[in-house]
Amino acid sequence: MRPHAPRYKSLADLSRFLGVEDQIGNAAQVIFAGLTTSTKYIEKNDLFVALPGSKSHGANFTAQAKENGAIAILTDVEGLRISGEILPAIVIEDPRVRVGDVASWFYEAPFNALHAVGITGTNGKTTTAALLNEIWNLSNRESGCIGTVGISIGKENFPTNFTTPESTELQSIVASMVERSTHFLVMEVSSHAISQDRINGARFKNVAFTNLTQDHLDYHGSMQNYFATKAELFSAEFADQGFINIDNPYGIKLLEISQIPVQTVSRNSRSATWHYVKHEISSKGYEVSIRGVGGILIEGFLPLLGSYNLDNALMAIALAVDSGVDPLAIGNDLSRLKGPAGRLERVDIGQKFLAFVDYAHTPDAVEQVLAAVREITSGRVIGVLGCGGDRDNSKRPLMGKALTQGCDFAVMTSDNPRSENPEDILRHMSTGIDFGTSSHVEPDRRGAIAIAVAEAEPGDCVIVLGKGHEIGQEISGIKYPFDDRLELARAIERLT
Repeated sequence: MRPHAPRYKSLADLSRFLGVEDQIGNAAQVIFAGLTTSTKYIEKNDLFVALPGSKSHGANFTAQAKENGAIAILTDVEGLRISGEILPAIVIEDPRVRVGDVASWFYEAPFNALHAVGITGTNGKTTTAALLNEIWNLSNRESGCIGTVGISIGKENFPTNFTTPESTELQSIVASMVERSTHFLVMEVSSHAISQDRINGARFKNVAFTNLTQDHLDYHGSMQNYFATKAELFSAEFADQGFINIDNPYGIKLLEISQIPVQTVSRNSRSATWHYVKHEISSKGYEVSIRGVGGILIEGFLPLLGSYNLDNALMAIALAVDSGVDPLAIGNDLSRLKGPAGRLERVDIGQKFLAFVDYAHTPDAVEQVLAAVREITSGRVIGVLGCGGDRDNSKRPLMGKALTQGCDFAVMTSDNPRSENPEDILRHMSTGIDFGTSSHVEPDRRGAIAIAVAEAEPGDCVIVLGKGHEIGQEISGIKYPFDDRLELARAIERLT
């Protein structure tokens, strides 16, 4: 996604911005009209930013970039050697670190032109971002959202491949929002994006921390490293102010080391800047009273299930008030909030049992979602869960345990096996679990959903976990159409 209005910069201008003189092939005379790190997104007269990667150097694709329209290259010494100088080039050290600032410079610092909020944490990023964006929309503010379920600008929606896009695409997206008179932005900030410098060049009015539980240890190596990466967002380099949920131990730790001013958020502690005075559950949500900064009182009905959604809503409300939304208006609009697709999303075609789909894909998220549906289920909880391939396998037995302990009848199945053998993933999931009549293993996800539905009786709850809003299943490098919501509805329909 790029702004409609054309932009042009010279490589001579870029050299001055970077403070370098290493130009190859008459680079100073080149005018470029865009930039990207991916050959898939190259347009005519683009600057190709060739970055070193974990498996190969982007410069290996320079010929393809030129064929697709690239007019010049920005890379490092190794990239120049690989590219063979087939394009005019600027050579710098650490192009990955600097490309975000280059993209911000090219698009004239779009983050500075709106009220930007960045949300990080293991769980709750998507829901918190969606709720904040809904509050802005309900208060007639022009807003945009970037995250796991896609990109939205006002009422328009666009797909995305990453929770947090690469820096060149991110700056281009935000510039497009500014061009369309968007004044507010909320985006999810993943730990991968922070670690890979994708948010360099971004600037947030506020950043928020939801929680930290085990995930991505295949990438970060340890919880300490995972936390340290998240904590980088809470610095003057990226933000003016932080909002931290202190109900999580890592939230308390972050509060102690944050380099920027902080407001605290808590479901349990009335010493927090933002906290609940009351949250009374019903079958459809919560009656809530919230105290905030300066003694603000917000009351209303929150139509979301799950105690974790109390946390997500409280964070979204705190961020909304800080952005200028009238607290009274928020209270009036609370009952209109819906949350994002695929997060405890109900599937109802008239059956006599509850049915939900949820994105939960960490041990903590599985545990919390199952506890949430347990509160509103008179009968048994029947759960379906798989673990993704080529991802942190240390959490698999923990997820299997969370499933079997939280359900009366559990079905383990495939998620997105990717390049792994589904049977191997299921062996990891079932480590240490004593299978009996209350547990079942079915590698075929469609078959697993059918087993769960066939088991359901009036008053029960069937919940399919792990994929949520996703509409594909990746198997051996191929993404096949698959939507848990449709599959669950079809399974119910076949038995009614």
